Amino acid sequence: MSPERGLQPGYNPPMNESDFESGIEEQPERPSKSHFKRESHTLLEAAHQLVDLPDAKLQLVPMPDDLRDAVELGRKIHKHGGRKRQIKYIGKLLRSMDAEPILEALETVDSRAAAVTARHHLAERWRQRLLDEGDQAVSEFVETYPQVDRQHLRQLIRNTRAERKAEKPPRHSRELFRLVRDTIEKQT
Repeated sequence: MSPERGLQPGYNPPMNESDFESGIEEQPERPSKSHFKRESHTLLEAAHQLVDLPDAKLQLVPMPDDLRDAVELGRKIHKHGGRKRQIKYIGKLLRSMDAEPILEALETVDSRAAAVTARHHLAERWRQRLLDEGDQAVSEFVETYPQVDRQHLRQLIRNTRAERKAEKPPRHSRELFRLVRDTIEKQT
């Protein structure tokens, strides 16, 4: 290699491994394009949730007035294209602010709904077990939830079975479900 070649404009001498490693350390860390896309997608999903939340749950989410106005407008738009544009605008507003408190509030609202659903499913499973398994299930239920009125529980089970046999409307079955659900909720 000639010495004058190193002086030519645009010539970059080959780098050895130590030069390469030191070059990486000097560059500031910045988020990848994929990171920005994931974040944008998360905020767009949050915008969808905000627009679709019922009024009572929306009031639990802390947000600035301009964002609240945009969400209210998005809820009023019924045409698909306009609603989609408004949701994208809400996502843009979320990107321009600290959206962490809003995301946390949405997660809390979702977790409360999930807990209610889980208790509902548990009550349905217990009702079915009480009807199918009889005394063994009653004993387990009373052991797990000692505050339940055992006599009333047994009476509702008998009435529900008779009701099903006679193919009547499920009035007693609903009462049994309410008793089981309320008993579970009192303990949790």
